[in-house]
Amino acid sequence: MAANIKYEITETIGVISEGAKGWKKELNLISWNEREPKYDIRDWDSSHEKMGKGITLSIEEMKELKKLLERIDL
Repeated sequence: MAANIKYEITETIGVISEGAKGWKKELNLISWNEREPKYDIRDWDSSHEKMGKGITLSIEEMKELKKLLERIDL
């Protein structure tokens, strides 16, 4: 990500998985550039200083994703 993007993890919801090099795929609530926090899924290093590509969802999008996931029979 570009160095001028500011972020604050306002709530750590949980770890989805952990890679061989210690990076963790996490679900967090993050404020990007001091905006309203959104749900975010992405890989993070152990110090939360480096991140991989991810997806950011509004509360409305998260509700729709939840509905879709509930339909999957795992």
